[in-house]
Amino acid sequence: MCDWNQPTEPRTLGQHLAHRLSQIGVKHFFGVPGDYNLQLLDELVKDKFTEGRWTCNELNAGYAADGYARATGVGAVVVTYTVGGLSVINAVAGAYAENLPVICITGAPNSNDIYSNHLVHHTIARKGSMEQELHCMRQVTCDQVIISQLSDAHEQIDHAISAALHNSKPVYIAVCANLAALHHPSFDASPVPYSITPKRSNPASLEQAVRCAAAFLAGKQKPVAVGGGLLRLAGAEEEFVRLVEAAQYPFAVMAAGKGLVPEDHPQWMGTYWGQISSPFVAEVVESADAALFVGAQFNDYATAGNSLNLQQSRMIKVEPYRVVIAGGKGGQVFGCVRMDDFLCGLAEAITPNDTAHQIFKRLWVPTPVVEPSEEGSPLRTKHLFAHVQTLLDDKTILIAETGDSIFNCQKLKLPRGCTYEWSQQYGSIGWSVGAVLGAAIGGQKDGRRVVACIGDGSFQVTAQDVSTMMRYGQNPIIILVNNGGYTIEVEIHDGPADNNYNIIKNWDYVALFKAMQNKEGQLFATRAKTEKDLEDAIEFAKNEAADSLCLIECIVHRDDCSSELLEWGGRVAAANSRPPQSD
Repeated sequence: MCDWNQPTEPRTLGQHLAHRLSQIGVKHFFGVPGDYNLQLLDELVKDKFTEGRWTCNELNAGYAADGYARATGVGAVVVTYTVGGLSVINAVAGAYAENLPVICITGAPNSNDIYSNHLVHHTIARKGSMEQELHCMRQVTCDQVIISQLSDAHEQIDHAISAALHNSKPVYIAVCANLAALHHPSFDASPVPYSITPKRSNPASLEQAVRCAAAFLAGKQKPVAVGGGLLRLAGAEEEFVRLVEAAQYPFAVMAAGKGLVPEDHPQWMGTYWGQISSPFVAEVVESADAALFVGAQFNDYATAGNSLNLQQSRMIKVEPYRVVIAGGKGGQVFGCVRMDDFLCGLAEAITPNDTAHQIFKRLWVPTPVVEPSEEGSPLRTKHLFAHVQTLLDDKTILIAETGDSIFNCQKLKLPRGCTYEWSQQYGSIGWSVGAVLGAAIGGQKDGRRVVACIGDGSFQVTAQDVSTMMRYGQNPIIILVNNGGYTIEVEIHDGPADNNYNIIKNWDYVALFKAMQNKEGQLFATRAKTEKDLEDAIEFAKNEAADSLCLIECIVHRDDCSSELLEWGGRVAAANSRPPQSD
């Protein structure tokens, strides 16, 4: 354990920044070297509590910081100016959309050039263009600082990092190349580790919100509760469970909320996703005369093309710092109310009512068991994910790439302790490879193992950093679904038969993994064409290859996808193709 208040040796700017990262829990940062950040990297790696992990490109470094933040709470990425910064920006945008605190650090030009009209490399060759990276980053970060002098560098670093933690959003820190190795007295002191003042509820607003919500729900016959992905942002997962227990309501989650609440709870129903919900969940939720939505985001993906059959007048929407009752009718909108405070207060004031739970129990029937396939028959998707279920335990981090994997993983039963990650809001195809790297490194100290379900099209976007996983001894199990293309896009809008952009060039993925191994690192790579192939591969991955990176390439038919994707794709296609409104 580090004693942060011990006197220290004189620190450079880069060492001070590394010290700050270690204080907030960043034990590993991800990066790609470039001439503007080389001295900064030299100084960062001198810190004994923070280590660098070097990726093949900046985009994957950003995705790795995203995955690391999901596993540990905060991530960091270090790249060079503009060519690195604009490459990583897509990953930073995803972290912004998914409410992840990622510290994006770039090495900037010399401080004598940064505000001059000098023409320097890694810019767009236009005078006055030195802040082009800053202008771009303003759109996808909650705070931005350029450190061009030493005297206030410590304040700027603290300001940016505090903003990231307070808002759970990325921030941008640019460090001029000639400053990274310089000392300043303000870097030598070791202040107490971060203690960010949390946002607090307005007591009067909180009291009113609880009173009005309790009164609204008390007059209903069959209320239900639904949790969403913003439960994590608010840190209110436990408070949500305590509330539904006090209320005796049955509860579901929206797709982005899967993994945040226990699925073995007796009041658990499943996923609410409109027409592709878990069995009987939509019927119970949409027939309820009151629905308590906690941390829900109603984007077009989450609502299956804006097709949910819900009425605002029957809803209470609980956001991280706001409560809206009955669509705000009669002024029932309460700001400055923390989600966790509201849930705790409502749990004490609510009138128990298990009517909807009894309705669900009468409707519910066990999920049919997937019968084994005929010996030697081609592998089917339903058999594939039945076996993925056997990989999950309380130490698993399950990651699903945007594609049919997200619909199949929604149907898996998560054991307590098993976490689930996917990019529900941003949905950037290719995110998962870097995220697997970051989550694996972030979860390693707790003995966690990543299981990732990735489509072949998505994998080809960001494949290189499988080599980085082997370089640093990571042991994820990658289920690579080889169906010849972008199946999710096929179901939204298929391309022309004579020039189909949704079909990709097939790779020999087993050979590719072995080429990247190049006799260094531990690897188990195999191809499954039948259910027996898959069963044997999973057993080996769980046992003999427990410490190895494992690839199981699963060959399935191009049109063998979940029924949920077929339904969802049609509804999203309809939403995308709505005619323009008349002027």
